[in-house]
Formats: sequence, structure tokens, C-alpha cells
Amino acid sequence: MNDCLFFGLNENPKLFKNKPDKITKPIQFKFENENENENENENENEKQIKQISSGYFSTIFLFENGKAIEYLNKQYSNQNPEEIQIEENIQKVTVGGYNEAILTIEGNVFAKGKNINPKNPNKFINISSLIEDTNDRIIEDIVSGAFSIYLLTSNQNVYGIGSNYYGELGFDSETLKKTEKPILMMKNVSKIFSGNSSNHVFLLNSNQELFGCGYNQFGQLGLGESKKEEEIKIKKLTKIQNIPKGKIIDIQSGYFHSIMLIENENQNQNPKRKLYSCGNYSCNGLGKNEYENIYEFTEIKSSLFENDNIIDFSVGNDHTLILTSNSKLIVFGNNEHGQLGIRDIKDQLIPIQIELPKLRFNENISNYHISCGFRNSFLYYSPLLFPILKKI
Repeated sequence: MNDCLFFGLNENPKLFKNKPDKITKPIQFKFENENENENENENENEKQIKQISSGYFSTIFLFENGKAIEYLNKQYSNQNPEEIQIEENIQKVTVGGYNEAILTIEGNVFAKGKNINPKNPNKFINISSLIEDTNDRIIEDIVSGAFSIYLLTSNQNVYGIGSNYYGELGFDSETLKKTEKPILMMKNVSKIFSGNSSNHVFLLNSNQELFGCGYNQFGQLGLGESKKEEEIKIKKLTKIQNIPKGKIIDIQSGYFHSIMLIENENQNQNPKRKLYSCGNYSCNGLGKNEYENIYEFTEIKSSLFENDNIIDFSVGNDHTLILTSNSKLIVFGNNEHGQLGIRDIKDQLIPIQIELPKLRFNENISNYHISCGFRNSFLYYSPLLFPILKKI
């Protein structure tokens, strides 16, 4: 069943036909593969959406059968959507600001972009095969930043490829501006966190210690306030102090800010998840009723969360969507293009709940997932999603 909800900037006229440029309320649509002949005997699960990833240039739909379809945004191409030609079955896709990456079931990573393959930026190449240590070429996870891609290997080592202009690969940007081959950033890593418009990255080690590097002009790394000019770019991985107590489940970043999901364990209660933000208040991306930068991760408080728990969340360039265990869809941030789905284009400083059309899926809410693009949003049903957030 391929039904989804969409709202925001309509950059894909091949996907959303006869719709305005700005879709300000959630619309329901059935995804149809225009390049694939329908087979009446095909297993319905093979056509099931597994994941959606959207960025500045494109949106990719990944299906349970291991195939993916790419839609380029209309200002860059008027072509029909194309199936991504990778011989291996695809496990996960990630779209950044200026790059795309694909993780296959075999553990290979294919990527494209100006900072990955400048001679042919529209051609996918196997970047995992470029890792010098041949014992480190099986990849378990991938994450895209705006201009960089991060790879987590089966040996729990992290490699970065692409731009290092802000030090987002953990090296001095004056001596290493970019790299077209993956370079080792850190060992003993359990998770990678970044965002499709982010020039900074977080790495979590097996001891739940958090490290970050990259663009930090507005405190988006949560390192604390600093007036030093050199700390606009954090050029080496630095340990993040004063992290809220609890288990870090996920961190997602916009261009100017970061949002962290923490799970607090309590012996007498079920685990409770809370959101924390840091960085710049620009376009209200922090979810707080105040106009000031926040240099350390502080809790996003809302009555909408008090008696509920967070199932999933997603961050675009400067807007956020949250899905709760009580079937609430909560939003805040920039709404210039209708990406909050609140039926207008007014920005929202603090979290608010939006009205959803009656869902046709009739399934457990934990099987729903959110994907925020640069200027749009998706809510879709997928019990088959690559496990990023552990369900409660």
C-alpha cells in the first residue's frame, strides 16, 4: 500500500499533478511508478514504500523490493522519474543538499554529487570501494549532510567524503578543503547524525559519548557560547559536554540548529522521550517562544508532549515534524512554503498540532514515519523502514 501524505513546496509536477506550487495542507496521494509495468500477480509488499528521502535537488522513494525511484526537482530537470540503476538490492537511501547516497544489502555505498564525482556529478559511483583499508569496506549505515556523506562500517569506524569547508570531516579546512575518497574520521562509533542541509555532524561512540565538528557559528553543535572567531568552524571532532541525561536516540540538524531526542529510563515507568534543541532561532527552528540563540541543548517544552511519547521526528532546513504515540502530528518552524501543513504560510515559533485527514492505512501508529525535505514534508506508512528510531 503506497499511500502517503505530502505538504510544502511542490517541486515535483510529475508526482503531484494539477496541484499548486505551495501545498499548505496535507494531501493524500497514491504513489504510482510511471516507469514500471504493473503486474497483477506482483506481491503487494514488493511495491510497499520502505523509505522516502528528500533534499534540495531531488526526492527518492525506496521500495521493499530493493528498487528506488528518483524525482529531480523541476528547476533542475523536467525529465520523467527514473529508476536508480544499481545491480544490488537497495537497503537505505539518503539525500543531502547536493548529494545522494545509496546503501545496498551487500554493504556497498553508491553516491553522486559535485563533491563526490565532479567530472560526472550525475553518475553514481561505488565510494565504499575507495576506502583504503579493504577490511573496512562493508558499510552498515549512511548519512548525508549538505555537501558531505558519512559512512559507518561494520567495524564501527566512520568515514567522510565530500566537502570539508567548515571542518565537517573533522580535519583542518585550510589544508583539506574536500576529498573525493572516504577518509577515516573516528573509530568505535555506534551512530552518525547530520541533516540534509547541515554543515555539521555528530558521532556517538559505544560509551554514549557525543562528538561533533563543522559549522558552529550559532552554537548548533551545543558546545556552549563562545566569542572566539576560530570556533565558528570546529575543525576537529570535539566532545560535547553538558548533554541531557538519558540515552541519545537520534539527532537531526538543519543549517543553523540541531534537535536531539533523548530517552529517559525510569524503573517505575515506561521510557519517556524528550526533545532538546540548540543553535539559531532563525525561522523559529528551535521550538521555543523566544528570539535568541541557544548554545547548549535545552528541552523543547510543550503541553502536547506531557502525556504522550515521541514515535518519530524529522528536521528539514528549518522546520520540524513530530509524530507521537497518541497519533498526533506536531509541527514548528519555517512555513514559507506550507511545509508545516497548517493551511497557511505563517511561521510557527512553538509546537502546534495539525489536523490530519482520515488515514486509510488503519495500522498501528508506530508503522508511520516522517521525512522532512528541504522545503516539504512527507508522512507515510512503512512497517519496513530501515531502523533509525527504536519504537516504544
